[in-house]
Amino acid sequence: MTWIPEPLRAIGPGDLAWWQWCALGTAAVLSIGIGRLAAAIFESITRRLARRTATTFDDELLVRLIGPIRMFGALGFLRLVLPVVALPSDARSLALDILLAATAAALVWGTLRMIDVVASHLSGAPWARVRPSSRALLMLLSRVGKVIVVVIALISVLGALGLPVGSLLAGLGIGGIAIAFGAQKTVGDLFGAFALGIDQPLREGDFVKIEADVMGTVEAVGLRSTRIRTLDRTIVTLPNGRVADMRIETFAARDRCRLATTIGLVYDTTAARMREVLAGFERVLRDHPKIWPDTISVKFVNFGESSLDVEVMAWFQTGDWFEFLACRQDVLLAFMDVVEKAGSGFAFPTRTIHHVGVPPS
Repeated sequence: MTWIPEPLRAIGPGDLAWWQWCALGTAAVLSIGIGRLAAAIFESITRRLARRTATTFDDELLVRLIGPIRMFGALGFLRLVLPVVALPSDARSLALDILLAATAAALVWGTLRMIDVVASHLSGAPWARVRPSSRALLMLLSRVGKVIVVVIALISVLGALGLPVGSLLAGLGIGGIAIAFGAQKTVGDLFGAFALGIDQPLREGDFVKIEADVMGTVEAVGLRSTRIRTLDRTIVTLPNGRVADMRIETFAARDRCRLATTIGLVYDTTAARMREVLAGFERVLRDHPKIWPDTISVKFVNFGESSLDVEVMAWFQTGDWFEFLACRQDVLLAFMDVVEKAGSGFAFPTRTIHHVGVPPS
């Protein structure tokens, strides 16, 4: 290459001539533009094909694959330019290994994005929308699939680089048996994640109560643990193996909220006033637009220590807790009006003492 200026033929770092370093830098810069050009051509061709289909799956996949396609285009250009640079054998071998690792990374990147698109598309399907448990299980399977893809790619790259993958796998198998005995809880948590995904006692976004001491919103169900945001805005992390065996109460699954209260009236209340109060309470409940009309119970149930007890039970047709609080407040305020109009009153703890005088002797 006599046309190259003499200063650029001098040897620089890594036993490479300066013109080779310049060529590599120029190729790296040009590869960015070549990658964008390749992605634009690919998008132009596939976009026309995607428009002919009724599904949106291919459109979503196309958008998500633009980044990996750019990377493939850039790496392909660098592979073509590499012989022109005429690198020494050692440097050329190193460059090929780097390109191989980068290509594997691009392939893994594209595969992971494909898994995201497939999982998202399946989760939005009609059969999945009516089965929330299927949607959560799909998300869990996509996470497991990503881990498997990364592990397979890592093993493949190590094998391509000449490392003894067979011995490595054998060692991992023997080590895995030893580790399994010490990681039984971790394995149990992994199977617990699958149990939670299949049985669906809770889902991300649900407001739940676990046993008697944990109450909050499920933020994430991972492969090892479940995270719950409590009412105090703290995060409680529970192992999945333990959660799968615990008593879980899911408030998000309920279709109605129950109103259950006992109202104590003063002992001065006559039978006629009691009947008026009972009829008024039932009228308030039946007139409320959110009350489930099939089961309404208003009964005088007990002569208490300091009150005449009226038990009220009904259900509001809502699963939203804050809407239930507002509805319950409306009903209780209406109960106060009923008691006042009937001429009665609400009792509070009292004790009557009869003093019997002793006649003087």
